[in-house]
Amino acid sequence: MQSMIKTVLFDFGGVIAEEGFYEGLLAIGEMNVLNPEAFFKTVEALIVETGYLTGTNNEAAFWNAVRDLTCITMNDAELRHEILKRFKLRPKIIEYADLLRSKGFIVAMLSDQTNWLDEIDQKTSLFQHFDKVFNSYHIHKSKRDATVFRDVCSDLNVMPNETLFIDDNANHIERAKTQGLQVIHFVGMADFRKQIKKLLFV
Repeated sequence: MQSMIKTVLFDFGGVIAEEGFYEGLLAIGEMNVLNPEAFFKTVEALIVETGYLTGTNNEAAFWNAVRDLTCITMNDAELRHEILKRFKLRPKIIEYADLLRSKGFIVAMLSDQTNWLDEIDQKTSLFQHFDKVFNSYHIHKSKRDATVFRDVCSDLNVMPNETLFIDDNANHIERAKTQGLQVIHFVGMADFRKQIKKLLFV
């Protein structure tokens, strides 16, 4: 039986790369003698509330808001360094992206990210492995808004049920399902291999 899936959407942090935002913020929290998980939740909310995640505000405003609310004293360069250095690409996932493209699938990235993703591409040429990159910073909508999934499918000219979405965030996975996409909740490479072989026969 042939799969109806035509398009595969990969998340960035936590799938294509190690989750630098989460791990970096935990480290920053520890450096500043704060509860790491509580610090992460505070900053996760701020990146949305300030508009930085969806490109309606800049990085400086975001970090200023973080400092104002948490009283940390690290500067912008120090803070971003702790996050960006932890976004380590996963070669095996990129190999899957290349394999799927070679087999005729449309392969895209859908990420809740900022201009940091563009900087990572400048250093690694990551985007060349994908037919299109949808970044919340540029499309002005994040995966917290379920309609983004329909928007992406429309842009790629495919139906939601012809689209496979891969993400490590359970909430994003659930929202994608409500829009009719097929999904893989990424929890590790071994499970991912099983799931993608079952769905795409690769």
